[in-house]
Amino acid sequence: MQRCSWATTDLMVAYHDLEWGIPVHDEHRLFEMLVLEGAQAGLSWETILRKRDRYRERFFGFDPARVARMTERQIASALQDAGIVRHRGKIEAAVGNARAFRSVQQAFGSFDAYVWEFVDGTPLVNRPATPADVPAQTPLSERLSKDLKKRGFAFVGPTIVYSFMQASGMVNDHLAECGWHDRHAGA
Repeated sequence: MQRCSWATTDLMVAYHDLEWGIPVHDEHRLFEMLVLEGAQAGLSWETILRKRDRYRERFFGFDPARVARMTERQIASALQDAGIVRHRGKIEAAVGNARAFRSVQQAFGSFDAYVWEFVDGTPLVNRPATPADVPAQTPLSERLSKDLKKRGFAFVGPTIVYSFMQASGMVNDHLAECGWHDRHAGA
């Protein structure tokens, strides 16, 4: 079956086939995607996927309540862990974002309810013909980015947010020729 052209390694093929573009409504998975997309800034997604298991250990299975309570000592320890991206700003953003995530959960009942409202609860299904037709950001990702920042989130620029939207299935940007496009369109 034809895949999007970026799925070239076993790790990326598995991510493409089993995750990318499939709607996510689980709070821990949404928080995971938010943290990992922020960590990815300036790096390849494959690098982040290779480090994901260690991120899951270091960030308590992406439990936002536990990450929100991380201490300075735990942050300092994370900065020494070669199994994750050792960037103080990104690690501190994960902790701060967990706190902001919890605030959104309290205000909206769930982060899922909040974030999916931006697409009216239904994935946006695009039909890009080539990789060049897939945008890095959109007016919608700019709007969501601005709202997240207003709520105290960091490392959530419009490009990171658009990647988050793709990863969480809010947007289906599988190429039109990709066998997973229609398969994920109604997921």
